[in-house]
Amino acid sequence: MRATEISAGVSAIIPTYNRRELVQRAIDSVLAQTHAVDEIVVVDDGSTDGTGEALAARYGDRIRYHWQPNAGVSAARNTGMSIATGRYFALLDSDDLWRPEKTARQVEWLDAHPDFGLVLCDVVRVDDAGQPYDVFVRREVLPEDGWALRWLLLNPSLVPASAMFRREVFETCGGFDVSLRTAEDIDFHLRVARHWKIGVVEDSLVDALRGQDTGLSAEATTYDDYVKVVERAVADAGDSVDEDIRREALAVTYARNARGMLIRRRWRDALRLWRAARAHATMGESRRMVRELVPFAARRLLHSALRRG
Repeated sequence: MRATEISAGVSAIIPTYNRRELVQRAIDSVLAQTHAVDEIVVVDDGSTDGTGEALAARYGDRIRYHWQPNAGVSAARNTGMSIATGRYFALLDSDDLWRPEKTARQVEWLDAHPDFGLVLCDVVRVDDAGQPYDVFVRREVLPEDGWALRWLLLNPSLVPASAMFRREVFETCGGFDVSLRTAEDIDFHLRVARHWKIGVVEDSLVDALRGQDTGLSAEATTYDDYVKVVERAVADAGDSVDEDIRREALAVTYARNARGMLIRRRWRDALRLWRAARAHATMGESRRMVRELVPFAARRLLHSALRRG
């Protein structure tokens, strides 16, 4: 059977790299679903810690294991989607977990909304010890189901493990941008929002490991990639989103990432983004963010000076 033929209902796609123990927890959470997942595709992105041997011994033919030379998480996700046979794709990073009702709730939602491409859910953020410390409530970002681009330009956050989407979304929008070191998830989210309606299951169905300053999202390039992705999405949105929203999206993005630049002590980049934010700010939220950057910058500069002293 060719990989492009559809034979399964739900394909879980799990990229992993040198996470032999963590990925087993992720797989176990898929196997524990109240609605059985038809196919578990694990893409090993060049692990050297014995991941393949461990998974073969524990799961055998209950998973589809694919090894590839290390190419990054985006390439691994894309490989998984290209070989998956399901009509619904569900992503799961190897350090995240699905709660037992996740698949059932999202399949039910997509079945009931045939004109929607993707459905999300709330996410419980947990620390390195597995203790919850926050909940990402999707309705705070996406207040209504449907054409969501105008909302997502203002805050395109995406936890890939919270998404289930139709195969056609991958076929029409493509996969994750392998040229991006970070922010590939929000880039994918924004591209999907241009072409498909997006909905939300209002329940916490995912536990996501988000330790302090760990993972790719903690890298300095995160801010550069974020700005690049949103600027591109705003340009691509054209007249489908009101000009005021497009300007506000840029202002909020510049202000948000200027703050990150200040934390990284990239003073000139922070100043450049602050000026861009001030030039684009037209609404209350972005103006507030621009104003708050001034005392924040002063505190960061003072802190840096004291450390040097």
